[in-house]
Amino acid sequence: MTKSVLILLDFINEIVDEKGKFAGKGYPAFVKMHGILDNVNATIAKAREKGIPIIFIRIGFSSDYREWPEFSPLFGVAKKFGALQLGTWATEVHQSINKAEEDFLITKHRVSAFYATSLEAILRTLKVDTVLLGGVATDLVVQSTARDAHDRDYRVVVIEDICGAGSEDDHSNALRTLAKIATVTKSTEVPELN
Repeated sequence: MTKSVLILLDFINEIVDEKGKFAGKGYPAFVKMHGILDNVNATIAKAREKGIPIIFIRIGFSSDYREWPEFSPLFGVAKKFGALQLGTWATEVHQSINKAEEDFLITKHRVSAFYATSLEAILRTLKVDTVLLGGVATDLVVQSTARDAHDRDYRVVVIEDICGAGSEDDHSNALRTLAKIATVTKSTEVPELN
């Protein structure tokens, strides 16, 4: 029997809200057009029903940006624009998502949810063998975390209808690549949830 966990990646205001500093990248528009936040809440409800633990992962930096990767093409401008600051609206889980007090919340400072975080220790403590992933962006945090989970010998399931990207091409190309290392499926077809 498998032991699963639902990992929700970067569903924070700065990335998925239209007022976030990353709105110009197309993430909020994609999320809205595909009803992703509703799908996330439906998936959360199913996970809770089945007793599957839920882990929220968020990207964020201290107010002095001490963890900031200065030379990153992705995060290099965060400091300049005051983006992704911990302790602010920017890095809170989006208000429309049904996060509960008992859900885990892990902060990361790089793309992958595994890099320099407590995620792996939590998964080992929970005796997890299967990770169910969703997040924004499909081609960044989802892909990076899926690869790292795969290389740590977890069974990886990417739930495509709770993933979003800056464009349809970025999303579909990432899913195509992810299918080489993970099961890619819709939330209504994940055996652990249905």
